[in-house]
Amino acid sequence: MRCPFCGNVDTQVKDSRPAEDHSAIRRRRLCPACGGRFTTYERVQLRDLVVIKSNGRREDFDRPKLERSIRIALQKRPVEPERMDQMISGIVRRLESMGETDIPSGTIGEIVMESLARIDTVAYVRFASVYKNFQAADDFDKFVSELRPSDPAKE
Repeated sequence: MRCPFCGNVDTQVKDSRPAEDHSAIRRRRLCPACGGRFTTYERVQLRDLVVIKSNGRREDFDRPKLERSIRIALQKRPVEPERMDQMISGIVRRLESMGETDIPSGTIGEIVMESLARIDTVAYVRFASVYKNFQAADDFDKFVSELRPSDPAKE
């Protein structure tokens, strides 16, 4: 594994342990050249996934990109990092087990929204605002009103 600090290709593993509910291995590494310490994760990858964008463009599935978008939605929310990692791993496993290598971006967005709705409604609304391309405050109001259970007394 190449050192991210000096580029040395000979790094040493100092510690390994299971991570993300035993679906990954976390390795602490040390670079003997510069003394830098860093962490890597090793995960099983069942198949190479390709995302088909709404404009028809194709690109390789990028787990870090998925992580960034979910972390942005969950920013400053009371969700433990371990819970977030488990959710991300669950989404990736679900995508890989669909049996298809080409996955529409809309499918990924819907799966992420389902997962966020179960964990944190604020993060769910944040993600939805970007995913559904909200343009005005009315878009938020309409979306949030659909989340609220209807009150039979008002009907």
